[in-house]
Amino acid sequence: MPTLAEALTRGIVVLDGGLGTLLEAHGHDLSSHLWTARLLRDDPVAVRRAHEAYFAAGARVAISGSYQVSYEGLAAVGLDRSEVDALLSRSVEIAREARAAAGLDSGEAWVAASVGPYGAARADGSEYTGDYGMTVAELRAWHRPRLAALAAAGADVLAVETIPSLAEVEAICAELADLDVPAWVSVTIGDDGLLRTGESLAEAAGIAASLPRLVAVGLNCCDPRGVADALGVLGAATDAPLLVYPNSGEAWRADERRWSGAGRSLADDATAWRDAGASGIGGCCRVGPEEIRAIANALG
Repeated sequence: MPTLAEALTRGIVVLDGGLGTLLEAHGHDLSSHLWTARLLRDDPVAVRRAHEAYFAAGARVAISGSYQVSYEGLAAVGLDRSEVDALLSRSVEIAREARAAAGLDSGEAWVAASVGPYGAARADGSEYTGDYGMTVAELRAWHRPRLAALAAAGADVLAVETIPSLAEVEAICAELADLDVPAWVSVTIGDDGLLRTGESLAEAAGIAASLPRLVAVGLNCCDPRGVADALGVLGAATDAPLLVYPNSGEAWRADERRWSGAGRSLADDATAWRDAGASGIGGCCRVGPEEIRAIANALG
């Protein structure tokens, strides 16, 4: 059966959309600092159904609900490290259950274990600034146990996503090299086409390219209007397959915990992104199953 890495070299793979977006649309309250992590613990069936909805819409990659799961965040509600490790593993298992329920197998649809940035665990919007005040060594130490737990969970790939700075790209890639597991590395950019810290997108791709088991390099959780130009930068910096899964075009107001501005249809851009070199296309925040269905239809 083909791996995700092989599928990305053969054609277009449709990714899923925003997991939290869909869970909120289904009526679940994600306003706490635990976000989707709370539902993994309290209502895993809701998470599985959300994955199923994306598969039904045409997605062939389910990104697990582990994005914001952290030892510190869950310690605040009484979970110890072993219980957090079990929750990380469960996030992958739930996505696999959804794949099976959709009648798909591991050669036609894949489960990606989400590895969110340090800023996501802070729940203060700092993944959109990268302003952590942490060294590469400190970031490596913070990411190490969670990466190890997710690697042990048996996902088809680790989905490193929404990374805002070169320091965090370097830290995670160093840990991934030690783990020797398939991974993609996706960064988030600002309106200027640079990382959220103002650092080079091309340099981030270059760091990721050193991974021995790199599956893809990508962009996510960013404005779709900057994706086409950024794909050109990535394509010049790496030979790896390219992924794009931006937001709807709305802006997150972390201080108010709400989205503002107008969104756009990603399906209108999907063919242009494919022509610019993307082989994995989906959506992130504020992108739901209907938009993923439209993307799948647009890409044929």
